[in-house]
Amino acid sequence: MKKLLLILMVLFILPQLVEAKEVIVIEVNGPITTGTLELFKAGLEKAQEIDAEALIVTLDTPGGGLTETLEIIKLIDRSEIPVISYVNPTGATAWSAGTMILVSSHVAAMTPNTVIGSAQPASVSVQGFSTINESKIINALTTLLSEKARVHGRNESASVTFITENLNLNPDEAKKIGVIEFISPNTKDLLSQINGLRLNSTIKKTLSTKDAEIIKFKPSLRIRFLSVIANPTLASIFLIIGIYALIFGLSSPGFGSEIAGIVLIALGLLGIGFDINIVAVFLLILGIILILIELNTPGFGIFGIAGIIATVIGSILLIPTSFPRYFVSREFQTTIIASVIVPAVILGIFFVFAMYKVIQIRRKKPAIGRMIGNIAKVTEKITPKKVGFVRYKGETWQAKSNKTIEKGTQVIIEGKKGPVLVVRKK
Repeated sequence: MKKLLLILMVLFILPQLVEAKEVIVIEVNGPITTGTLELFKAGLEKAQEIDAEALIVTLDTPGGGLTETLEIIKLIDRSEIPVISYVNPTGATAWSAGTMILVSSHVAAMTPNTVIGSAQPASVSVQGFSTINESKIINALTTLLSEKARVHGRNESASVTFITENLNLNPDEAKKIGVIEFISPNTKDLLSQINGLRLNSTIKKTLSTKDAEIIKFKPSLRIRFLSVIANPTLASIFLIIGIYALIFGLSSPGFGSEIAGIVLIALGLLGIGFDINIVAVFLLILGIILILIELNTPGFGIFGIAGIIATVIGSILLIPTSFPRYFVSREFQTTIIASVIVPAVILGIFFVFAMYKVIQIRRKKPAIGRMIGNIAKVTEKITPKKVGFVRYKGETWQAKSNKTIEKGTQVIIEGKKGPVLVVRKK
């Protein structure tokens, strides 16, 4: 009898254990960058490794790199694990490139009080913001997004309107016209809603997600590092500080500023993907040359001012904020530009002050001639074999003598050898 009960218990529990599923969750917060692409790759690899039922991608993004976005879409197309894009948490947005990822996923969902859309490409120039209407670009994007919508059974016309008319939708509107399938307040509820859903796009499968274990994917240190430096705002700041540090290091070697500048510039270039504006590079080189000329020219005048202006403008233009490098909303483009201009101007002002002080010091006449014959006070004992210290007009100097002089003794300055004063007892 006991054996029979044991067998029945095993037969009852075993199917539940077999049916227990796992779902991987990765979080995309902020711009879509190289770090986001690597996160996607790692998340999918982990999902395949544990044979997860699905990969959930929570989206809260203003958009990002078009190249990275297209690579992510390819990963979704080729994935054997269903990818569920979920605009979350409350208040989140999936604009521009984020909308493209949402429409291209096997399942699309949104949390209440979220927004998708603003996928019309725009560029930034000296004239300001302008919408890109070039047929070659628009046709390529609309065809791509329309095809992804068709494959996943979504509204093709709305997908096109995201790009051509900058359409924005809230969850209710998006579900009503067939852009998304689900509205859910949290991940657990979403898994309950999609349980039993039959996928008939690039994957043929019925989802079994009820009571599935939710595993939050923890990215590696490498991916976290990439995510930080690939942020366009931070990359711009790295570049600007690096450029000023390099100029300061070239003009005043010995402080290590040139090394720090090269490192920061390298990090900034890595962050923006080495997408270089030739005009920006020309202005930066011109600015550096003009400032170096100023350092060897009497007065602080036209060369220095022109050099700093060229450097500031070059720093701003060096950051690629426009399509196709960044497929982001116009609002986020404004944020990026502000984050570049403000530090560029502030650092420019600081650099003017620093350069003025450096030039002042360099052009200051040697004071040793005025020191000879003056009186100083010993602050550390001086012996014929050991250099001591003296205090002269509020400054501490190294000092030596051919006789022993005790601390507190007044001495007369007779000369200077390098950084060391030559003194004798008064």
